[in-house]
Amino acid sequence: MTNPDRAILLVNLGSPDSTDIPDVKKYLDQFLMDARVLDFPMWFRSFLVRGVILNVRPKKSAAAYRAIWWDEGSPLVVISRRVQAALQTRVNAPVGLAMRYQNPSTEAGIVALLEQNPNLTELLLVPLYPHYAMATTETVVLEAREVLQRLRLQDKIALKIVPPFFDHPAYLEALSKVTAEHLQGDEDHVLFSYHGIPERHIKKSDCTGLHCLKVENCCEVASPAHQFCYRHQLTRTTHEVAAKLGLKNFSISFQSRLGGGWLQPFTDKKLESMPKEGIKKLAVICPAFVSDCLETLEEINVEGRETFMQAGGERFTYIPCMNDHAAWLAALGQICNETWNAPKPFLETNSLIPVSQRASV
Repeated sequence: MTNPDRAILLVNLGSPDSTDIPDVKKYLDQFLMDARVLDFPMWFRSFLVRGVILNVRPKKSAAAYRAIWWDEGSPLVVISRRVQAALQTRVNAPVGLAMRYQNPSTEAGIVALLEQNPNLTELLLVPLYPHYAMATTETVVLEAREVLQRLRLQDKIALKIVPPFFDHPAYLEALSKVTAEHLQGDEDHVLFSYHGIPERHIKKSDCTGLHCLKVENCCEVASPAHQFCYRHQLTRTTHEVAAKLGLKNFSISFQSRLGGGWLQPFTDKKLESMPKEGIKKLAVICPAFVSDCLETLEEINVEGRETFMQAGGERFTYIPCMNDHAAWLAALGQICNETWNAPKPFLETNSLIPVSQRASV
C-alpha cells in the first residue's frame, strides 16, 4: 500500500477501562444498549438493561475481569495494541485502533488517524471478527459511518470495509497453525466454542428472508443469505480447520448466552456432559475471537475448565486465540492488501437495514 492518503482502522469489541464496578457498569450499559446487541424496542431494552441487568451484573462481571486482568490492562485492549503496532510494520499506511465500546472509541480512533494524516481520503475499516453478525461486524460498520457523519467527513473520506474472513485461506491457515501448536495429538475431542447469538439475529440477517433456519440443513444449502449468516460462516470455518488438522472427533457449541432462544448446543452444557460420554481429554478453541478476552480467558479457561474437570474430565487444553501470532499478522496484512484492491466493495452504502425496519421473527 503506497497511497499516502489511506489509513487502516482496526476495531475490536472493547473492554471496561478498569475492573472497578462503575467502569464495568459503564461498559455494560454501552454494550447492552446497542440495538444490534439487544434488538428490543428502546423502552424494553432500557428497562431490561438499566432496570434489571445493571443492578445485578456489574459486581459479578467486575470480579470476572479482575481474575483475568493483566498488569498492562485489559487483555483484549493490550493484545489489540500489539496487533496494531505489528501490523504497522507490514503496511505502508497509518494503522489506528478503536473499540466498538468504551476506549479508545471509534471517533477517537478516526481523529487520531486524521491528526497523523490531515489529507486522509480513504479509510479501510477492519472489524476484527471473522464471522458476520448484527452484534459484531454490522454494528462496527454503522458506528464508523455515524462517526464520519458527525465529523462531517462522509463526503471527504471513502470508507472501505474488510469483509468477514471466515473462509479466507490465510486466516484458516493461521488459525490452524495456532491450534496445531497447542494440540497434543491424543485428544478425545476438539470443541469449537463460538460466541452465541439469538436465533432471531440469524433470521434478521437473512437477506432473502426465506433461507436461514427455515430451509432444512440451511447452512449447507447454497444461498445469498450466507454472506451475512453467522451460523453458516462459523460452520465453514470449523470444517475447514478440522480438515486441515485431520481432526476426526470435533463439534461446535455456543457460549455466553443471555436469555432464551439462542443458538445451541450450549458450551457449558457440553462441557458438563462430555466426560460422561467418554471424552476425558478435551481441547477447546474459540474461533469467533481473534484476541483473548473475558469470554475466552475466564468463561472458557477458568469456568469451562472447572466444569469439565469436576464432571470427570482428565485433561482440559485451552487453545489461545491468534492474538499477535506471526501467522495471524501475516494473514491480516494480506487481507488488508486484498481489500484495498478489491473491485467490488463489501457492503454498499445503503446495504444495512435498520433494526427498526426488519421483519419481526
